[in-house]
Amino acid sequence: MSENLPKTYTRNPDDLNLNSLGFAKPCAATRVVVAMSGGVDSSVCAAMLAREGYEVIGITLQLYDHGAAIKSAKACCAGQDIYDARRVAESCGFPHYVLDYESKFSDAVMADFADTYLQGATPIPCVRCNQTVKFRDLLQVAKDLGADCMATGHYVRRVVVDGKAQLHRAVDASKDQSYFLFTTSQEQLDFLRFPLGGQDKSVTRDMAIELGLSVANKPDSQDICFVPTGKYTDVIKKLRPDAANPGEVVHVDGTVLGMHEGIMHYTIGQRRGLNITDGSGQDPLYVLRLDAAKKQVIVGPRKKLLKSRIYIEDVNWLGAGMFEQALDGRKILVKTRSMRPPVVAQFTALGNEIVVDLTEREEGIAPGQACVFYDADTPSRVLGGGWIFAAG
Repeated sequence: MSENLPKTYTRNPDDLNLNSLGFAKPCAATRVVVAMSGGVDSSVCAAMLAREGYEVIGITLQLYDHGAAIKSAKACCAGQDIYDARRVAESCGFPHYVLDYESKFSDAVMADFADTYLQGATPIPCVRCNQTVKFRDLLQVAKDLGADCMATGHYVRRVVVDGKAQLHRAVDASKDQSYFLFTTSQEQLDFLRFPLGGQDKSVTRDMAIELGLSVANKPDSQDICFVPTGKYTDVIKKLRPDAANPGEVVHVDGTVLGMHEGIMHYTIGQRRGLNITDGSGQDPLYVLRLDAAKKQVIVGPRKKLLKSRIYIEDVNWLGAGMFEQALDGRKILVKTRSMRPPVVAQFTALGNEIVVDLTEREEGIAPGQACVFYDADTPSRVLGGGWIFAAG
């Protein structure tokens, strides 16, 4: 079926006896479930696989009250997005289903989002969503449907080396989503496929036009899907009505500088919105730490944001033996924010926790964020990661 492929798509399997998804059988005999958010990426993923001849089943998850969220054109999984995914499936001739995952999403992602803020940490709901409703619940649905694999529009690469699947960063560094997939297990990775990871986003846009997709010019999602107004505090107040507990704004030297209306309004490294200065009235102050137990926002000079040691928990490793090698002194690269470049680090185990020592101090490392590991010898390879609970 290669003659039906758009000109911008090139099949490049590692073995000529395998189809482009890595199976030793015809495309028509390969069933693939595609997670369709209604955006251009997942739509192109589904459409190009259908064009190549695979048996495609598109599934869109209804994750929250899309009747309220439809007011936002930039959020994923909203009402308009469900409609757009259905239109793509109809135009390409493959079946499409919508699954009601509101309850699962509320329990696994939205509740965690609110509680994490109330604990004085900064959550990453996209990681929790991938970890739970998508790569756990939806993936199981795909298996129940007898699919050979599940494909998504994520910009990451799945590379098979010596018969074992590895997770790698996308070719398009500006769109790489590997930071948000660090919780992926080896079993999940064996079943997943990421057809777009080897190309630039501009190529995906061109493919959408060539395939005649109605979403070709649809803007990328920008907001957290369940925060259509962009005001995450409104969501927290709705989920946790008693969340807005006032407290003190305290200088790192112990001086009380003022009052705040709830620690949920602050994140590590924040400068704006404090409306205070230090004793000299000259140096700007930044949020250094949030003490949920004392309801305190601790502030201080920017230099106090620099940290070289990170404490992480709930660690997931991808790659046999890499954990032991890291503890033996093998250098690993880590990222503490999605758009930051990886830096060299060393690991120490303390019980069920891991201490990560950076060779260069970084600013604004926040509890609740992720510390993602990459192979120093093959910098594109993702080795897993963990959740930051403290820094020093």
